[in-house]
Amino acid sequence: MNIFVAKLNYSTQEETLRELFESFGEVSSAKVIIDRETDRSKGFGFVEMPNDEEGMNAIEQLNESELDGRTIVVKQARPRESNGGGGGGRGGYGGGNRGGYGGGRY
Repeated sequence: MNIFVAKLNYSTQEETLRELFESFGEVSSAKVIIDRETDRSKGFGFVEMPNDEEGMNAIEQLNESELDGRTIVVKQARPRESNGGGGGGRGGYGGGNRGGYGGGRY
């Protein structure tokens, strides 16, 4: 089960996240998401637990609990919607001055 953890303290480390969830069962992975440009935590992460029952128990017990001085939000992670990835909302072609034909030039 993939678990989403939000509102993390920016100083929370992956090991701290792993240890928190290990008290509820086996943890396959714990990941704090880091901003590539600033190399700082984005304040959220993911924990993977192979046993769904243990994962659900962890979610129930840890949601709105305190970690490193912050009240965290813990819920089951939903798969990303397949909208072509994070293109930054630009999408589509061109815009602006396209040049080309038409436009009453003749």
